Amino acid sequence: MNNVTHLTIPADHPAFAGHFPGNPTVPGVVLLDIALHAITTATGTDLAVCEISTVKFLSPVSPNEPISIEHTLLPTGAIRFEIVCGTRKIATGRVINHSSKSTTL
Repeated sequence: MNNVTHLTIPADHPAFAGHFPGNPTVPGVVLLDIALHAITTATGTDLAVCEISTVKFLSPVSPNEPISIEHTLLPTGAIRFEIVCGTRKIATGRVINHSSKSTTL
């Protein structure tokens, strides 16, 4: 993987309020959001219209666990990402950018 972003999701993040009481776990949608944000920030790519495909959630993330988001551009133009905590894989997936394509309604 070419680019890496390191971060933690603090225990006071609003997503933990109901996910899950007594056993807080980072929701998958939050992991996807931070992955897209990390890719956008690192590459300057506009991902306003994109497809997230082949996502696999492999392990839960607790508050304040350090995670890394690794991503690389594939020859097809898609971006592969992997979220890890140390050596533990958290999630993997692929982003296909459709922002640069024109759409017809």
